[in-house]
Amino acid sequence: MPFILSSQNVFNYLISQGLCTQQEQSLSEIELKPAKNFNLLVSLPNGRQLLVKQERLNQEGKTRGEFLDEWQVHSFCQTFPEISHLRTYLSAAIHFDAENSIIVFNYLNDYRDLAEFYAQENLFATDISWSIGATLASIHRLTFKHQEYQEFFQTASRETDSITPNLPGKLNRITPEVFGMVPADGLKFFALYQRYDNLGKAIASLSDAFTPCCLTHNDLKLNNILLSLNWEAITNQESGFSDSIIRLIDWERGGWGDPASDLGAIIASYLQIWLHSMVTNKTTPIEESLRLAAIPLQLLQPSLSTLIQSYLANFPQILEHRPDFLSLVVQFCGFALIRSIQAQLQYERTFDNSGICILQVAKSLLCRPQASIITIFGMEASDLIPTLSLA
Repeated sequence: MPFILSSQNVFNYLISQGLCTQQEQSLSEIELKPAKNFNLLVSLPNGRQLLVKQERLNQEGKTRGEFLDEWQVHSFCQTFPEISHLRTYLSAAIHFDAENSIIVFNYLNDYRDLAEFYAQENLFATDISWSIGATLASIHRLTFKHQEYQEFFQTASRETDSITPNLPGKLNRITPEVFGMVPADGLKFFALYQRYDNLGKAIASLSDAFTPCCLTHNDLKLNNILLSLNWEAITNQESGFSDSIIRLIDWERGGWGDPASDLGAIIASYLQIWLHSMVTNKTTPIEESLRLAAIPLQLLQPSLSTLIQSYLANFPQILEHRPDFLSLVVQFCGFALIRSIQAQLQYERTFDNSGICILQVAKSLLCRPQASIITIFGMEASDLIPTLSLA
């Protein structure tokens, strides 16, 4: 039987691994952090905090092994000294126990969740999105088409459907098993999806275009990004925009992937702020619901366009290798929105008028990516490409 972590035995475990001492135990605090995994935040008397995570067991008594992929990313940065500085862009993992599926991080208490920041502050500063674009571009550029790096990940990678867009096989045909697995709302989603023949074709084409060529996060969304509590002071320094104000965390699906997928996913996460602020009903046309959203798309467009411009300024070579890169990013954004609908069906078992609106937006992004660029970013594709990237 595997070791099952709890509030009662976490200190014994940390002490046995040399991560804290017996003397620190009596002066420390333990807090349960609600999440899909079992997470404990341990506050030590010297001000240091440890986040101790254990994957939950499924009905067969096994884990999905996602922490192995997370640790693989951190091991990658340690294995190759020339990219070791990338660790400053990631979470601070310090210990991994494969046998018991436990991973320990130094808790980054001088950062905050970016999704939470946006929700509470309703402030979409372009300094932040510039930093996201620059950081993501650095990770992609520094690992791009390195055979040695690719072999590192392929040696220990797990086959997972979270990386490649394989939706057509799941959605093009409803089997009898599906009726027992999904709620009535889910069947409504299947019916709508299958009504749009061009949508299935667009996703199949996107799957064919998927080109693994660098280290990618593969689950990039706003709540997997941390923002420095001092971000304003840092970005106001003479150096201007800084890429040190954010960290990308939760690399549980990290591996060798397609950079357009990462960029599309984070743009989709921004769009969900707009889409989830809609008030929908059966009598209001979808276009009207989108226009009357509490957080209008126009409010997010400066951040979205800045994110793309920053990415391309820091990784201009991607356009030489893939001239259709921007169109692919927009399509992967649409694909990520469909994945978000699937997640809502899986966990909340609902597909309402809001879901129908999101599906319509996703369809536009996937089927008409060029036309969607100006809609999403508020400017033409040529204006999103910095001059230096055309040299």
